[in-house]
Amino acid sequence: MTDVPSARGAEVGRRIGVGLMYGLFKPRVLGAWRVPAAGPVIFAVNHSHNVDGPMVMGVAPRPTHFLIKKEAFIGPLGPFLTGIGQLKVDRHSTDRTAISRALGVLEQGGVLGIFPEGTRGEGDFASIRAGLAYFAVRSGAPIVPVAVLGSSDRPGRLVKALPPLRSRVDVVFGDPFEAGDGSGRRTRKALDEATERIQKQLTAHLENARRLTGRQGLPEADPATLE
Repeated sequence: MTDVPSARGAEVGRRIGVGLMYGLFKPRVLGAWRVPAAGPVIFAVNHSHNVDGPMVMGVAPRPTHFLIKKEAFIGPLGPFLTGIGQLKVDRHSTDRTAISRALGVLEQGGVLGIFPEGTRGEGDFASIRAGLAYFAVRSGAPIVPVAVLGSSDRPGRLVKALPPLRSRVDVVFGDPFEAGDGSGRRTRKALDEATERIQKQLTAHLENARRLTGRQGLPEADPATLE
């Protein structure tokens, strides 16, 4: 069997993320209690900025193994990402090694982080790739939707590639849900139906997260209901 990423490494990555994210920015985390305390889980995270992955790693209540494009594993960053339990994936082919390792994370009861849009964009879950449905249906792991808001509002003054230092970034965890229909089928039709269900759930969560955080031009809801 292909080597499974180190759970201990992911915990080290989480601790590094805690220090960096809370040191550089002002994260506000809502709904972290919704994340199952044990067992396999898939985080489905919207993606509009490079900092979204590290932000979730730093604020999530459990260590996370993210599927990250292989282009990020360059120079010394490659061994570092591997050492903290992250997964290199080739987005342009069927990367069987990455698939096997990701399933291994879930089989061992870990947390797999996925950007279902496949690449950085508007972060609105408008385009969902089938990979998320495959992992969810194949493993039976529940999906927890995660909305990262505020990371791409404006560039920082000192480092343009990062949000402004000490700016607020909201991370909202949603209710876990099952992607499959309970039949266990993994046919193309079943995966297409699961992808459609996933997109509806993620879009609804994002709309709710925007309302809760006041990032929709609406009055801000009481975040105490989710904290």
